[in-house]
Amino acid sequence: MKRVFSSFNQTAVYHARNLLQAEGIPALIRNAILSSAMGELPPAECQSELWVLEDADEVRAQEVLNRRIAGPEWACACGERLGPQFTQCWRCGAERRG
Repeated sequence: MKRVFSSFNQTAVYHARNLLQAEGIPALIRNAILSSAMGELPPAECQSELWVLEDADEVRAQEVLNRRIAGPEWACACGERLGPQFTQCWRCGAERRG
């Protein structure tokens, strides 16, 4: 198993897991409930972590995450600008193309 992503934002971690699963990459979330222990444990130990189950999937998983999470903003046909993590426009509901 290899850790491919971590964050204090659980929504981001679960979104990243969903992106990997959509690409057929099995993944596991660890430390999802440790945020309640912050203060008793060091903060760095309380981040939710995303792990791929197969070491061989690490490079492909990073490519998927970089493309969808750290990629460029995109513009919807309605003119709204959205972050790379969004696959649908919040204003008009259109799906992202490409």
